[in-house]
Amino acid sequence: QVQLVESGGGLVPAGGSLRLSCAASGRTFRSYLMGWFRQAPGKEREFVAAITWTTSYADSVKGRFTISRDNAKNAVYLQMNSLKPEDTAVYYCAHASASYLTTVSGEYEYWGQGTQVTVSS
Repeated sequence: QVQLVESGGGLVPAGGSLRLSCAASGRTFRSYLMGWFRQAPGKEREFVAAITWTTSYADSVKGRFTISRDNAKNAVYLQMNSLKPEDTAVYYCAHASASYLTTVSGEYEYWGQGTQVTVSS
């Protein structure tokens, strides 16, 4: 059984930075798709970033967020800089048994429990 556990969320002022981590277990993730999504109160879950051998970002975070992975540790990270109040959401790590990039949440098979990120103005 695949398990994903996020950490690193918290409260940060606008303009600050946070680094989210996602620890994966139950499978070797070396070439598989890993992604980050977020969901703000009253809104639908939205794509943030994804990584296989390359990366993809939502336009709203491009240039501010960086996704990376450490295959030796079965981990994926999301470095978030220049945070804005509109980045406030629960952030979810997700995994798919695919080697292609996709921004569609329905194509991800496994999800973490989420970590709260709150950006104060």
